[in-house]
Amino acid sequence: MVPADEDGPVEVPYPQYRCALCGEDLPLGDAHMSVTCAEHRVGSTEVRFEIRPAVASDRHEIEAICDQAWGETEIDVFGRTFDVLACDNLVAIAEDGFAGLISLAIDRGELAVVLLTVYPRYQGSGVGAALVEAAVGIARERRLPFIKVATTNDDIPALYFYQRRGFVLYELVAGEMVDHHGEVVPGFAGIAVRDELHLRRPVC
Repeated sequence: MVPADEDGPVEVPYPQYRCALCGEDLPLGDAHMSVTCAEHRVGSTEVRFEIRPAVASDRHEIEAICDQAWGETEIDVFGRTFDVLACDNLVAIAEDGFAGLISLAIDRGELAVVLLTVYPRYQGSGVGAALVEAAVGIARERRLPFIKVATTNDDIPALYFYQRRGFVLYELVAGEMVDHHGEVVPGFAGIAVRDELHLRRPVC
C-alpha cells in the first residue's frame, strides 16, 4: 500500500524490500518478483529473534519503523483511520536490534492487522510469519472469529505472503485507493494502485 497525506502522495525514499540475490535494499517501485523452481529458490536467512508485546520504551523504534514503512503512524484501512501508537502492538527483537512490528485493533468484531512491517535486512527470516502467528494467538485468546488484513492490488508480495498463511480474499473495494489519493499512483514494481483488498483467516 502507498501512504498519503492530505496534499497527495507521500514520498517514501526508504527501502521496502531487499534483493534476495545481491542484498540491495530496494524502494517500492524498484522491487520486482520472479518465479523460480524449488531447487533455485533463495533460502531463508537464519536470524534469532523474539516476539513480545510492545512496551513504552519501544515508542521511538515503533515511530521509526512506521516512518520508514509508511511515513507516519496513522493508517487508513477498512474505511477507518488507526493510529499505530494507540493499537495493540507486538514487536520482533533480533540480537542486533528492532526487526519488525505488527499493529492490531479490533474492528467490527474481528482482529484487524493495521500494519505489518519488517525491516528489509530481516525479511525472509521468518519474522513476519512469527508476528502473524502471534497475532492469531491473540485473536484466539480473545475468542474473535477472524483475523483480517487489508492490502492493495499492486502489493503482490503481501498477497503471496498472507495467502500462504491461510488468509482468503473476501472483499475488493474497487477504486478505494484512487479515491483516497485523488489520483492513480504507482506502487510495487510500478503497478497502478487502485483497489483495497481484504483478506481474513478463521481463528475460532
